Amino acid sequence: MPNVTILGATGSIGVNTLDVISQHQDRYKVFALTANSNVEVLAKQCIEWNPKYAVMADEASADQLEQRLRAQGVGTEVLAGLAGHEYVARHAETDYVMAAIVGAAGLLPTLAAARAGKRVLLANKEALVMSGRLFMDAIRDHHAELLPIDSEHNAIFQCMPADISKGLEKSGVKRILITASGGPFRTTPLHELSNMNPSQACAHPNWDMGRKISVDSATMMNKGLEIIEACWLFNTTPENIQVVLHPQSIIHSMVEYADGSVLAQLSNPDMRTPIAYALAWPERIEAGVEQLDLFEIARLDFERPDYQRFPCLKLAQEAMQSGGTATAILNAANEIAVQGFLDGHIRFTDIARIVETTLEQVSHHEASNLEIILTDDGAAREFSIHQIRELAA
Repeated sequence: MPNVTILGATGSIGVNTLDVISQHQDRYKVFALTANSNVEVLAKQCIEWNPKYAVMADEASADQLEQRLRAQGVGTEVLAGLAGHEYVARHAETDYVMAAIVGAAGLLPTLAAARAGKRVLLANKEALVMSGRLFMDAIRDHHAELLPIDSEHNAIFQCMPADISKGLEKSGVKRILITASGGPFRTTPLHELSNMNPSQACAHPNWDMGRKISVDSATMMNKGLEIIEACWLFNTTPENIQVVLHPQSIIHSMVEYADGSVLAQLSNPDMRTPIAYALAWPERIEAGVEQLDLFEIARLDFERPDYQRFPCLKLAQEAMQSGGTATAILNAANEIAVQGFLDGHIRFTDIARIVETTLEQVSHHEASNLEIILTDDGAAREFSIHQIRELAA
């Protein structure tokens, strides 16, 4: 029975992972759960699942969690900080690691899991966006398994031939078609975008997600990050990836072949489908997802993305083409800008401007090691914070 460690257990991916496992407790055992600062939810999860380890991001939160668990008679060992996250990710008893920590904070624990040869269920985009070559080398060199959790990449994986290591062209693949809902502002008049507030940006029409990724969906930076991720996962370039707006979010992505065939993966917009697929691969198991009713859906619409409406999409494509640490700089600037917007310091349309200016002003380098990547990441964050202060003044 595989032991599962969930990095980011209190977020939507973590909660859905536990839901899938709850339906298959004869197949999987929860070994470790981690969270940032949500002591209340992680305590409830530990009481229910009794993992061997629980990890909080800082000592104060870890102390609070330990007090709650001891009061309930739960014997879970509580750890704290990055060291604790890396410890459970690479632990000898961990078999599968759900990498669901949002943002750059998830990079090092996810990399630790790869270097320990685990099955990595990758829901953290930043591991590949920041350090694609290093991460993919770690997967290969340490014989780890990498299974994507993003609904789009999971769909692409399901539609790909069995062995794509020789490259897409030699496998008969012509293009990857990544679908995107277009988020809450797909039809909002352009002149109104600057006045959109965080509540409106987080009101996704199809998916229930955290605030940061919801804003990324509104700007379509999430799709830009997915292009970068897909390039590394499937050994290709942005030129071979087409983004297709599909507001129903029923087709999660497609693969076009040289003979004209296009294979698509369809399901209701429910993250339990890709989670169940990755947990059980190459088998398939029940996920608790409602059956897809094509008669109720009735229609599937497709549109071309508008770069004027979604400039972040273009910025991400350009960063991937630039190579090196440009994608890490893009990601860092976006994280800071999104938080600045959520905190009410900048306008929605300032997010793309801050990312673009940061990419222009912060030098990027060859991403040959983690130190260089993290140094450029830090420089991009400092520069982005400075821009927010100027805009808020």
